[in-house]
Amino acid sequence: MADKIQVKQRREAFAALVAAQDTGLDVDTSRKQVAAKYGITTKTMEKIENEGLEAEWPPLDA
Repeated sequence: MADKIQVKQRREAFAALVAAQDTGLDVDTSRKQVAAKYGITTKTMEKIENEGLEAEWPPLDA
């Protein structure tokens, strides 16, 4: 499913996830919130998260 979402949207979701966690939300809660915002499953959000971490997508590259 994650590969069916455009790269731009996956990067946006990843950045939103990092931002949510930076505010102090735990990993599980942040995944659920961002997944709901983007209309995806938490499983898909987890795949996007892993993809972003591996590729060091922004904001990690800063």
